[in-house]
This record gives sequence, C-alpha cells and structure tokens, in this order.
Amino acid sequence: MSMTMTRLLLAAGVSVAAGVLGTPAQAQECQFRGAPEALAERPSPLDSVIVRLGDAEAKLCFGRPSTRGRAIVGGLDPFGQPWRMGANEPTTLHLPFPARVGSVDLEAGSYSLYAITGETEWTVVVNSNTNRWGIPISPDVRSSDVGSVVVRPRETGEHVETLTFSFRGSGWSGMLTFAWERTTFDLPIARR
Repeated sequence: MSMTMTRLLLAAGVSVAAGVLGTPAQAQECQFRGAPEALAERPSPLDSVIVRLGDAEAKLCFGRPSTRGRAIVGGLDPFGQPWRMGANEPTTLHLPFPARVGSVDLEAGSYSLYAITGETEWTVVVNSNTNRWGIPISPDVRSSDVGSVVVRPRETGEHVETLTFSFRGSGWSGMLTFAWERTTFDLPIARR
C-alpha cells in the first residue's frame, strides 16, 4: 500500500494495521469493508468527524457521495423512504460515553444513523445495527431502531456537491451539521 493511500485512510479514521480495517475492538475507528486499495478508489471518499464533548471524543464515520449533476434527495432517494445519509456502509456514530442525540438517550456504543426525508422535515433514526451494508434499510434493520429525531432542513446558500458532516460545540454539547445539495440541518448532540 502506498504511503499516500495509507495517509488518506488514516485521515478518514480507517485502521490499516496488518490489513485489518476497523475491528470491533477499535471502537473509535471507522469500520469500512474492503481492501485498502479498493477503499481508496471508491467514488465516494471515506471521511469522519470528531465530536468533542467535554474531555472525550466521539466519532461520526461516513462515505461522501457527490451529486454529479443528479437530484438525490427527493430524486434518486425518494421522499418518505429510509436513506443511509452517506454512501456504502451505514453512517455510524461511535460513542465512548452516554450521550443524547436530539431527544434520544444513548449508552456508550456504536450506532448507525439513517434518515427518512421529506420536503419540510426529516426524521433522523438512530439504530443499534452497525454491522451491515448501508442499504437496504429493511424491516429487519429497522427492528433495531433505538429512537428518532425530527429535524427541519433549511436551504443552503449554495450547492454542496459532496455530502458533508461537521461539528461545532463547546463544553458537553454541540451540533452535528449535515450539508448536501441545497439542504442542511443541525442535529443536537450532548454528553450525559
């Protein structure tokens, strides 16, 4: 594996030691499927966001698809259908501490996030099943739902080509911000 590829994967939070990509013992590592060479060549790059709450860090891991001129939300991914909020593996939140996402209380652990999109509101669902591919979000996957949060998307000032999550906060609380196409929303997160 090239040094550049290793740096890219490590920047995304992917474990590359001994060819293992994100084993369960590495709770704060992003878990992606595939050989490092194949991961580096995906059209939707791997990424992660550090969520610093108090003196500890959580991590959100996700794939970053691009629109490439397509209408995604409400188009390729129709309103009212579960959507993984990323590409490839499920978007996954790793919590080393108990936290609250919106109004959903969570114990320390790993959770996948998906959304049911609508024109005026989205439901972001927290799910305990992280050991799966991102789609389909079947009734079997949904049987592991922990809770959900309704968010109100708003229009961005400009087109966001590649899906992005970011975090801003201070102390024990903050906001995870989603932005893609012309849509953005904030998801409150706090340490308990």
